[in-house]
Amino acid sequence: MTVSKLAQGLRGSEIIKIAGEINELKRQGQNIANLTIGDFDSNIYPIPAELKEGIIAAYNDNQTNYPPADGMLNLRESVSSFLKNRYDLDYTPTQILISGGSRPLIYSIFLAVVDPGDKVVFPTPSWNNNHYCDLLGAKSVMIATRPENNFMPTADEIRPHLKGAALLALCSPLNPTGTMFAKKDLEEICDLVIAENKTRAAGEKPLYLLYDQIYSQLTFGAHEHFNPVSLRPELKDYTIFVDGSSKCFAATGVRVGWGFGPANVVNNMKAIVGHMGAWAPKAEQVAMSKFLANDTYVNNYLAQLKTNIQASLNTLHEGFQQLKAESFNVDSIEPMGAIYLTVKVDYTGKTTPDGVVLNNPADINFYLIKEAKVALVPFSAFGTDDDLAWFRVSVGAITLQDIQLMIPRIKEALGKLK
Repeated sequence: MTVSKLAQGLRGSEIIKIAGEINELKRQGQNIANLTIGDFDSNIYPIPAELKEGIIAAYNDNQTNYPPADGMLNLRESVSSFLKNRYDLDYTPTQILISGGSRPLIYSIFLAVVDPGDKVVFPTPSWNNNHYCDLLGAKSVMIATRPENNFMPTADEIRPHLKGAALLALCSPLNPTGTMFAKKDLEEICDLVIAENKTRAAGEKPLYLLYDQIYSQLTFGAHEHFNPVSLRPELKDYTIFVDGSSKCFAATGVRVGWGFGPANVVNNMKAIVGHMGAWAPKAEQVAMSKFLANDTYVNNYLAQLKTNIQASLNTLHEGFQQLKAESFNVDSIEPMGAIYLTVKVDYTGKTTPDGVVLNNPADINFYLIKEAKVALVPFSAFGTDDDLAWFRVSVGAITLQDIQLMIPRIKEALGKLK
């Protein structure tokens, strides 16, 4: 039977394809260090104990009916206070939307401000912007970024593409790289958005800025998170934020995300998410509202989580830097935030011991899966060219010990290539 043109044109997830290879090897009894999933192993990184107890208590209290479509008022109040305390951002509960994680928020932003054929500007690598454009029939304008700038876009790279655009989609700390905007770089991009909106006629749709800061509480060392509205308050009418509990509290399965921004956009997002039925479960919302309101619980959990994630990222980074020092054609970028490390493994054109030529980064990845029992994700899964030999490495579902053990396996596997 014929299906819609949309369904025919949708591209599948490259990460799911890699997962299929991993699962097949696991069925054969092989132990694979899976660094592909942007998630946490809940046995390594459980959610906060107080949050878990609160969820159980809410279910025991029969908090199992429909929540309000825009989220429980007490949770939106807690999020409002959280934003003020953590970022000095002033958003009332009516400007906040709760949803089942961040995906419905991102999709509803696209649906609320982008029409079919509209131009959406975003850097590559980045997560899923290309797929949301496909769903809406929007025109993707993908800006290739450079390792020299930690794969973060610059104002000079963005400037030529903003005229007439409906949406600029940014993320920091960035999935898939784990890198972040420097203050000056983000300020320059903010100034571009302000300047572009001054050219729009009265009644003309403005250029909106989607700012995904879901990883903003997971930053390391001297690296500091910045957001557009704090840097340029005049952007408050044009910036829609994506945020939530999934990453900062290792609560990906709890499904409580929050978006916030100008009331006229957020109100339309509320209607869209309501029709999608993509709200977070009521018991989880009740528990999250109480957890967020307790700074001691939040601070203690974040301190421990950040310490452990940073230890894993640093160990992996140091391992790749040691391989680089030993003349292997690899590299890595210092971890700044999130749960990701950006690594280069440039062995395109090399031949495996059984005579197979590695034609592209996907081939390199599958070679490492089979030979080193290590799975990465090529940046091509995030919108870059297929020949870019950089990869995302996620440490949320692997122990520090397993990271230490896999570095020698990678070294041995790469040493076999001719």
